[in-house]
Amino acid sequence: QVQVVESGGGSVQAGGSLRLSCIATGYTYSNYCMGWFRQAPGKEREGVAVINRGSSSTYYADSVKGRFAISQDNAENTLYLQMNSLTIEDTAMYYCAAAQCAADLAEEGLRVWSLLLEGGELGVWGQGTQVTVST
Repeated sequence: QVQVVESGGGSVQAGGSLRLSCIATGYTYSNYCMGWFRQAPGKEREGVAVINRGSSSTYYADSVKGRFAISQDNAENTLYLQMNSLTIEDTAMYYCAAAQCAADLAEEGLRVWSLLLEGGELGVWGQGTQVTVST
């Protein structure tokens, strides 16, 4: 059974940093993608950063480019999201999700993959971890 579990959320002051972690277990697909999504109160869920596990290609939402970095440790089946220069607008519940994807999926394809998963009906999702940024 596939499972995805996030950790690392918390409270931080604006300008600070946090690192989220996500462990995925039980996957038997030849290739899959993983991504970080977030949902703030009263807002739609949005894709933040996505990585192709096979090629390591990445996609970032414009709102986090240059501040967030997604990475993976294949040996540990762990996904990370390093978040720097946090702002109040980054406050949200952050979710990790995984789903099968083509091995050659690059940035534009990963953006579409992210859009497909935003609805929450596709892929395997973790329970979420709260990130709160204060002034």
